[in-house]
Amino acid sequence: MSWKWEYAFGAEEVARTAPAGFLAEVELKADELVRAAEALHIHGQAHDGADPKGGDVIVPDGMFTYQIVVRSERIYVVQITYLGF
Repeated sequence: MSWKWEYAFGAEEVARTAPAGFLAEVELKADELVRAAEALHIHGQAHDGADPKGGDVIVPDGMFTYQIVVRSERIYVVQITYLGF
């Protein structure tokens, strides 16, 4: 298994309706989070501790909230907020 990111919960629904430019920024930052997590947690599947705290990332026209699940080698985008009215 290798590190990846994906939308979870309501973020998937928002991703269907948000503008393409905004989603491109979210995906770019999510890709950066994946690279960082992969470098930090080289043996993710063997991880037996608590998962690190997720966080919020600000992107142009909004933000998103993510959670890291090391053992699954996943970054989950759990909420997207689009503010570009």
